[in-house]
Amino acid sequence: MSAIFHAGISGARGRMGRAVSAVLDAREDVVVAARFDRGETPDVSLCDVIIDFSTAEASVELARTCAARGGPALVIGSTGLSPEQEGEILKASEKIAIVRSGNFSLGVNILIGLVQHAAQRLDAADWDIEIAEAHHRRKVDAPSGTALMLGEAAAEGRGQDLPDLRAAPWDGITGPRPVGKIGFSSVRAGGIVGEHTVMFASDDEVLTLSHSAIDRALFAKGAVAAAAWVRSRKPGLYDMQDVLGFRQA
Repeated sequence: MSAIFHAGISGARGRMGRAVSAVLDAREDVVVAARFDRGETPDVSLCDVIIDFSTAEASVELARTCAARGGPALVIGSTGLSPEQEGEILKASEKIAIVRSGNFSLGVNILIGLVQHAAQRLDAADWDIEIAEAHHRRKVDAPSGTALMLGEAAAEGRGQDLPDLRAAPWDGITGPRPVGKIGFSSVRAGGIVGEHTVMFASDDEVLTLSHSAIDRALFAKGAVAAAAWVRSRKPGLYDMQDVLGFRQA
């Protein structure tokens, strides 16, 4: 068994906070030393790492507090940070180790790494890339954030930025498919948790990489895996590709 570590949960009474609590409480190598929400003042000195699914404002304040005292490490899953708030997180990472990600699914992040490597090795002149995603009827944005992460990975594999490669939606008389572009399509129906597929298609063959989310608890499990990894890392801003070993830490 690995050494026991002490974890805190920021946003503990929220949906993701409760899911993280359930995962941590089931592990024998973790002591949950603090559970708190915004407006509460935790004793962060009790923790080796804090998993944060709160708000943009609360995440920034927590990062400032932890950076000022040189710890603990952070795993940040809060969304909607402004560029200025992103800058605050980056500044805090000069003093402490932080993992920040828009999706903590281990499977999705393995998929992101595979997509980047495939795009790097499959010539854009011969291989088209199409990314398809499906979610429940209540999701209001499209493509999903995860689909865009997959697109960014594909673009990075081809040495370019996604805005330069993203194709307009295929609708009506579009003409031939532009060489090297990355296409997106979305489905919104029922209670689908999340489906993502990346297709690499040439004239001779098709390679399909995909991921299906079955239970939302998978995001909590990924965040806990990130916490176990980051608690002993040197200061820096990391993501799940670092956690999974797709790039040098």
